[in-house]
Amino acid sequence: MFALTALLVGLLLICCAVQADSPVWPERGQTVKTSGKVQVDISNVSDGYFMAAVQSKNKHKLKLRVVKDGETLTYDLNGKGEFEVFPLQMGDGKYEISLYENVSGKKYSQEGKVSVNVKLRSTLVCFLGPNQYVNYTQASQAVAKAADLCAGKSEKEAFEAVCNYMKSNFVYDYVKAVQVKAGMLPDIDGTFSKRMGVCQDLAAVMACMLRAQGIPCKLMIGYADKTYHAWTMTIVDGQEQFFDPTAALNAISKVKEYTLERYY
Repeated sequence: MFALTALLVGLLLICCAVQADSPVWPERGQTVKTSGKVQVDISNVSDGYFMAAVQSKNKHKLKLRVVKDGETLTYDLNGKGEFEVFPLQMGDGKYEISLYENVSGKKYSQEGKVSVNVKLRSTLVCFLGPNQYVNYTQASQAVAKAADLCAGKSEKEAFEAVCNYMKSNFVYDYVKAVQVKAGMLPDIDGTFSKRMGVCQDLAAVMACMLRAQGIPCKLMIGYADKTYHAWTMTIVDGQEQFFDPTAALNAISKVKEYTLERYY
């Protein structure tokens, strides 16, 4: 009787630990489109991402512009010739990906354009893996900690465990807050190591931990009242769950309204 009970409990735990999907770990593929100075790897667009790089090292400032149905997202692109990962968060359809190179002052010239038709394997798959804004690897400490925290837990329990971990183990970096410059990306590994970061760092750490457990989490960027800010929106059992790590650390005044500008 005891053995049967233990078996049933074990099966129940396995069922409870079922996640929305599997984590996505970006990798290079064989389908690469080249136009002008840009290379775009579209091998895995069904998994919610593409990869892009300049063909050779470039000392000029580079911008990658992603357009779909009139909506535009602009990213900085490194000039090292190294591929970076970008999300396809605007859903199914035709994307136009263009490279722009700074020629003088604020003037840019288009140096390549690639089009790709996207059909995602699931609507939330682009929020299950790393990208330029939520940048981590399987070796990241945050990923290992998430596996430990969430072992055997349901989606709801895992979400709550990560929220509580963020509240109990991190502090807001007030020094970095006054040093942040335009275009600075979240630093997940550095933030987790120091247990300290600004709003976008904290939100990115949380997104990393949940995504690594197969739970879709969006890094949201916009305004908390009139303050430029970052927070998260997690899909738990099919329902959106808001969480602002910075507010949880009492590092921002009580917010009356969050206004979304973009998300990754």
